[in-house]
Amino acid sequence: MRIAIIGAGPSGIAAGRELLRKGFTDFTILEGLDGPGGTWRLHTYPGLACDVFAHSYTFSYRPNPDWSENFVSQPEILAYLEKCFTEFGLDPYLRPNTRIVSADFTERGTWVLRSTAGETFEYDAVINAMGNQHTPSYPDVPGIDSFEGESFHGTRWDHGVDLEGKRVAVIGSAASAVQIVPEVAKRAAHLTVLQRSANWIMPRNLKSYSQRRRAVLRRTPMLLRGIRKFQGLLLDQVEYATTLGHSRMRLFEKLATKHIDQHITDPELREALLPKSRYGCKRGLVSDDFYPTLNLPHVDLIASGLDRITPTGLVASNGQEVDVDVIIYCTGYRFQDFDRIAVTGTDGLDLAQSMAQRPESLKGIAIPGFPNYFMAAGPNGLVLNVAYFNSVEQNVETIVRLLGDMVDQGHQVMAVKPEVVRRYNDSLAEKFTAFSWAAPDCKSYYRDAAGRPTILYPGSFKKWRKLHAETSLADFDLTPARATQDAAHRA
Repeated sequence: MRIAIIGAGPSGIAAGRELLRKGFTDFTILEGLDGPGGTWRLHTYPGLACDVFAHSYTFSYRPNPDWSENFVSQPEILAYLEKCFTEFGLDPYLRPNTRIVSADFTERGTWVLRSTAGETFEYDAVINAMGNQHTPSYPDVPGIDSFEGESFHGTRWDHGVDLEGKRVAVIGSAASAVQIVPEVAKRAAHLTVLQRSANWIMPRNLKSYSQRRRAVLRRTPMLLRGIRKFQGLLLDQVEYATTLGHSRMRLFEKLATKHIDQHITDPELREALLPKSRYGCKRGLVSDDFYPTLNLPHVDLIASGLDRITPTGLVASNGQEVDVDVIIYCTGYRFQDFDRIAVTGTDGLDLAQSMAQRPESLKGIAIPGFPNYFMAAGPNGLVLNVAYFNSVEQNVETIVRLLGDMVDQGHQVMAVKPEVVRRYNDSLAEKFTAFSWAAPDCKSYYRDAAGRPTILYPGSFKKWRKLHAETSLADFDLTPARATQDAAHRA
């Protein structure tokens, strides 16, 4: 089969490695950037680091004994991904600087892809491995184009803007902001942080790993496996910490509150930083220096949303006006942005429109109406209590296994059965109610505009693996290779 992998980030790398492992060699990794790495190549803002234990944030089959810290920064992660890409033998399969803008299913049972350069490619199957942290989300407020100073999104950092001695506003206080704010405060004359709602933040407890420790881990793989297993047990607690009514949730909230108390003495500021939502409603964060930064005399926190942008600054929802020289939007991403590529399936079905109406899939990998089109992390395709690598490794393993089974049985096209997807998603609906991130009163990117939880699987990774093991060709309508060839001949 001719297979396209769209994206060379962690999930694209996992997909390429799995294809080679299963004997597929006619595939191309189409990447919009100039090399592999995905999110970790695209994003370069100051302070950018992973908020998952370093030894857990790797491919399960390629642990890394050489991490320099327990939570590593962007350059180190990018170097790791580039090294894995080469070690897995994927360099010959990469086509960089090729951004795909459309994918159309044909009567021949193939997919035709088009790039921004107007190039056309034809494949038998597509694995969409573009990831979720790509498209910046900006606040929908008046005047956003009227600002006369410099402004940019944190995930598209403008390294040409000098912040030294400037009045800077950071809009947002979540994952990217807690990393960016301490770095900006080192340069800005004055920094204003706009916080619409507070987040639960755990101490990072950043530690450096010595050369001696790294050498020991290189020589003792069993020790490294033990560290990864221990960190896995700690990550397992996240499932319980986000389960409504569970004692772990109260424990996590207590630890995070203690973190505030250790650094914030001003009662008004402390009250503003104490989240009103339960732990896990929003992404749990880690930081050692965000709270101390808010104590600095030249840093102000406005516990309010953004009302509008003016030519000289901003107006908060509470009416407070602030004049600034630079605005940095730390307002997250458009998750599940299915319109990044114009994908057309059978009978002219549009993927973005279909997902806007009903963002559902079979176990995060297959969507009705889009034969031989798979997603490495589709709707509800990620598990919260493991690192991103674990989820996508499992997802692409299932995808490649299904493709292999299809070829072995003499079929060319597989289309997931709508009734199978319906039953599966009905079974998920009753599970969502157990978790804070899916609760009706929770407002976060875990839920779409209609309030549907579209990103996470409601359960543990152990259950996720079991579900994927049960997935088979019986869940799909199959078209024999000969029937597809006959249809192509008639066309």
